[in-house]
Amino acid sequence: MNTKTLSLKHLETSICYLRTHMITVGISKGLTHSDTIKYSQKLDILLNEYQKIKSN
Repeated sequence: MNTKTLSLKHLETSICYLRTHMITVGISKGLTHSDTIKYSQKLDILLNEYQKIKSN
């Protein structure tokens, strides 16, 4: 595997974990809770990075 593929795989794993964690926090604390928003923002950053790598 090349570096791009490894980076994408790592990001996919991180995105999946963070998405699951964000949903769990959102269910338990509410969708507008600061923790849920924090995870959502982190997820946005990872998704943007994923798209950036994927498009190159």
